[in-house]
Amino acid sequence: MDLDLVLITGMSGSGKSVALHALEDAGYYCVDNLPPELLTAFIALQHEQQATRVAIAMDVRSGVSLPIVPQQLEALRQDGVSLRSLFLDATTDALLRRYSETRRRHPLSRQEGRNDVPEQERVLVQAIELERELLADLRDGADVIDTSLIRPAQLQSYIKALISAPQSRALTLVFESFAFKRGVPLDADYVFDVRMLPNPHYVPALRPLTGRDAPVVEWLREHDDVARMYDDIEQFLSRWLDALARDHRSYVTVAIGCTGGQHRSVFLVEQLARAFGTRWVALKRHRELDAG
Repeated sequence: MDLDLVLITGMSGSGKSVALHALEDAGYYCVDNLPPELLTAFIALQHEQQATRVAIAMDVRSGVSLPIVPQQLEALRQDGVSLRSLFLDATTDALLRRYSETRRRHPLSRQEGRNDVPEQERVLVQAIELERELLADLRDGADVIDTSLIRPAQLQSYIKALISAPQSRALTLVFESFAFKRGVPLDADYVFDVRMLPNPHYVPALRPLTGRDAPVVEWLREHDDVARMYDDIEQFLSRWLDALARDHRSYVTVAIGCTGGQHRSVFLVEQLARAFGTRWVALKRHRELDAG
């Protein structure tokens, strides 16, 4: 019986518990903070018990054992395990804010009982930077989700969309619209800036609408610059996606940004996902619209 395994890793405070809850709701048997030394034996046990859906969270608390995980994952793939690796990330500022709000200690922080707030923050930043270094190998090859600016409900929907996408040897493409004024997504493999295109925001009748609404779609299609931008992005991706697939990439996130993340970037994400969805698995995210 085939085993569908989802591995959740990422930065402390980035939302791994939310992701595990989403997977549990989707019918996965979930285990938090499994030591890497137990991974192979645990998967063997799941095979014996004829489990079909398992999710495991690993984080920096595993410490010196983390370097063995990439080799373990490759061995599981060779044994026929259907594996999806997800890495949750967030900006340092977002992580600092979350630790401040919850008053939790970072697992790599050794500060105790200090009242010097600036010194505590400095030590926390150092712990976050060290954690990024320790998790770098796990981040490579995983599908990265930037949780800096999204709500728990958004993260749950992103997780469920990824695991519901059909597994294949081909790439899974994630097209993501965003607003530059709120920052570039950390999970982007490619970023395209479309702020130079004609902006429906300045048309009163179109301002409250989005790039998914027919009047905005029709308005943008009337402009040659929009068509040229679409063609340029489409040709670039068409030229290089096969090479990325040959390089054993599982996920590629293409982020398209405009000023507000409402009209131009949303329109292009919708059009590109529709076009590439005929050959590849193509998912859509609208960071600013999904937050509404």
